[in-house]
Amino acid sequence: MDRDREFDEYVDARALVMRRTAYLLCGDWHRAEDLVQTALTKLYVAWPRVRRDGSVDAYARKVLVRASIDDSRRAFRRRETVVDAVPDTAVAGAGSDLDVRGALASLPVGQRTVVVLRYWEDLSVTETARLIGRTEGTVKSQAAKGLAALRELLGHDVLEEQR
Repeated sequence: MDRDREFDEYVDARALVMRRTAYLLCGDWHRAEDLVQTALTKLYVAWPRVRRDGSVDAYARKVLVRASIDDSRRAFRRRETVVDAVPDTAVAGAGSDLDVRGALASLPVGQRTVVVLRYWEDLSVTETARLIGRTEGTVKSQAAKGLAALRELLGHDVLEEQR
């Protein structure tokens, strides 16, 4: 019974943060909720071990990121994209006014994951590399490419104001 109570307390404290991170990873609130549920299910199964090791947040973040990557690889995700409304034009112009979340959603999954973990979750290069199972060099290059793409989409001044 203590296990369930401790797990419930953890979920109450961290579910909102996990949902926000999941949204930044996938760009869709409904998918974000699914990712969080997947992560929480896996966390519950591993709860005694993870709790004993004291690495609950790190494990939850790792499961969330991996669930996002797995979900993005599914064939139906590549074929269909959910949008809130039909756009007025077929393709947005080069100078269109995108919000940060929209620009983030336009990044490839790897770049988006690295940018979210490095700059939203404030993880180090080493922590990010370990979490996504890539080398530090890959994390650095994906972060650089992701930031360059965001600068191009949003304009250099917008990102400088965010710092």
